[in-house]
Amino acid sequence: MDKPTTESLQAAIDRVGNAVDLIRNQAIRAFSHGLGFVPGEFTNWREEAMAWHTTCALMNQSHHMTDLFIEGPDTVRLLEHLGVNSVTGFGRDKAKQFVAVNDDGFYIGDAVLFGLEDTSVDLVGRRTLIDWVEYNARTGDWDVTIERDPQSVQRGGRPPKLYRYEIQGPSTAPLVEKLTGQRVPDVKFFGMTTLTIAGRKVRALRHGMAGQIGFELFGPWEEGEEIYEAIRQCGEEFGLRQVGAMAYSTANLESGWIPGPLPAIFTGDRLAPYREWLPATSAGSLGGSLHSTDITDYYFTPYDLGYGRLVKFDHDFVGRDALRARAGQPHRHKVTLVWHPDDVARLFASLWTPGPTYKYFNLPKARYGQFQLDEVLSQGRRVGISTDCGYVVRDQAVVSLAVVDEEFARPGTEVQVLWGEDPVSAKPVVEPHEQLVVRATVESAPLDRFARTKYRTAPQV
Repeated sequence: MDKPTTESLQAAIDRVGNAVDLIRNQAIRAFSHGLGFVPGEFTNWREEAMAWHTTCALMNQSHHMTDLFIEGPDTVRLLEHLGVNSVTGFGRDKAKQFVAVNDDGFYIGDAVLFGLEDTSVDLVGRRTLIDWVEYNARTGDWDVTIERDPQSVQRGGRPPKLYRYEIQGPSTAPLVEKLTGQRVPDVKFFGMTTLTIAGRKVRALRHGMAGQIGFELFGPWEEGEEIYEAIRQCGEEFGLRQVGAMAYSTANLESGWIPGPLPAIFTGDRLAPYREWLPATSAGSLGGSLHSTDITDYYFTPYDLGYGRLVKFDHDFVGRDALRARAGQPHRHKVTLVWHPDDVARLFASLWTPGPTYKYFNLPKARYGQFQLDEVLSQGRRVGISTDCGYVVRDQAVVSLAVVDEEFARPGTEVQVLWGEDPVSAKPVVEPHEQLVVRATVESAPLDRFARTKYRTAPQV
């Protein structure tokens, strides 16, 4: 079994004495969405974030995710063992949001699974799931070979194996038709097809991060510059905008996808060998007002995250019995929280007015740990967890994606988000500050018209 070359996660937890204290104070920055390899802005992030609503947006996703290529006779059997998803009929030109849990049914990670051939796949996502699948592939009795292509920041200067671009927005269909010289293929959401662009074969996933029509395009890195330039030039007449890392980071706030919840890997004897295999730095950093010495208070289930529809009991998988027992029980619901504009104004104004200074809110995305977990309160009681927060240009609103108890999930319900840390952690991105209670209104995830029509007149609470 491959061993980490640095301190293992288990050793670091043993040294610190508590998993929460370890990751709250790790000097690891929040997810960068490819900054350093993709410009933060081409024009400005406000106009770029509107492009997928008004014309067409072109986003370079080649650098910020990790690819795990799996090939061999046991590929599908390995995926079936680890994923809550059904893999019946999975193969070439199939794709799905792949979700894995631990033995107790708590979320470990999710990623997009691309079927390259019937026994060859590319699993694309954050390292939380990639690590788990790689560990099982290497240590179990599986007839597979694996190749890992990490984020560009960890790749040591070599280029990615694949380019990966996304185009989406109202002008996408006519743009694709002009690019390919053919009608837009009739592909359902999360279906795959092959396009011909600039004489090159390009694999395409029917996708849309912010609810607009779109395609995720990928192919050999060596052809990427040619494909990108062909899209850019063809897109000029359709109002295409190149979108930088800053605007792209906010797309999930509109689509309702919670990126990178804390993986439930820090407890349980059965996961101890995995923690011994993982380097401590893989655990990331934890930011937010939720502060408990019990790491399981930070765990989620697939039902919390809106993945209940993906859980299929037609196969045996890790965590199956636990999820079956939990399926019919009350669970938390994924929602959007629209933050009250007066309280947001107070948060920002603390930078230049006398009185307490609150935790700096970075625009357009305010995540300051790899995992952002803030308390959602009602009458001083925790009723949920706010995860990812930022500014949605279309709605002129600060919002966060949260999971809340069932009784608070109804749109229009008033809650509060506790913003800032107490005690203040040792992360270098966290300055001395005081906490602020921010009023928020529950709305659906994905976000509907509420924020654009009602949030400015939300009732005082």
